[in-house]
Amino acid sequence: MTAYYYEIDHYVAQWLRNLIAAGAIASGDVDERSIVDVRADDLGGYTQCHFFAGIGGWSRALRLAGWSDDCSVWTGSCPCQPLSSLGLRKGHADQRHLWPAFHALISECRPSIVFGEQVASADGREWLAGIRADLEAFGYACGAADLCAAGIGAPHIRNRLFWVADAAGSRPIRSLPKAGVSNEKGCAENDIRPFAEARRLLETDCADLLPGDGLSRAMESRAIKGFGNAIVPQIAAEFIAAYRECQPW
Repeated sequence: MTAYYYEIDHYVAQWLRNLIAAGAIASGDVDERSIVDVRADDLGGYTQCHFFAGIGGWSRALRLAGWSDDCSVWTGSCPCQPLSSLGLRKGHADQRHLWPAFHALISECRPSIVFGEQVASADGREWLAGIRADLEAFGYACGAADLCAAGIGAPHIRNRLFWVADAAGSRPIRSLPKAGVSNEKGCAENDIRPFAEARRLLETDCADLLPGDGLSRAMESRAIKGFGNAIVPQIAAEFIAAYRECQPW
């Protein structure tokens, strides 16, 4: 039951290792190579694969939605800089447009379920249309939603496109427990909690690892960059939970 985390930024990769050691996200290995150097054979034996992992937001979101660490899934938040209105908007010409490399791994490994996220701009929606066509071309059913962090009580808007690809006819390794009930090991799964309540519950050893607004504490620029590129786990958890409600298992 080991997760694979791909993260090229060394500072953020060490942050991931600290979160793993603290038990805040699923246990696993962190790979700092370029994604173009990652091969399908490198991913064998991993239950979950998190690409462009940042500070582990997708792993945290899966747990919040009641998705067990030992249930297979892939996630990937491709870099938004080529598509963001705050950047140069070079799109496919940007060297950080890494969907082709991620797509190649998906096409070879064929994970049963893939979750992802992208900036909710006009360019982001065009990007989503393209990746949806790529995924549907080899049998995935796709869905998406435009969600904002403020919808779960976060102190900022942060609109993002959340998407899911489900391989036709495929199922996870085992059935998923319903959110808020105990799994077969007797461990209570986490309910999805409002942002403010989740922050109160994190006022422990993890509080400095997951500050609420990215501005309330003095942090060095690398830490601010890490939070700036992160997803809001609570809103991603809502998307995951909505997907689960549509499934027969």
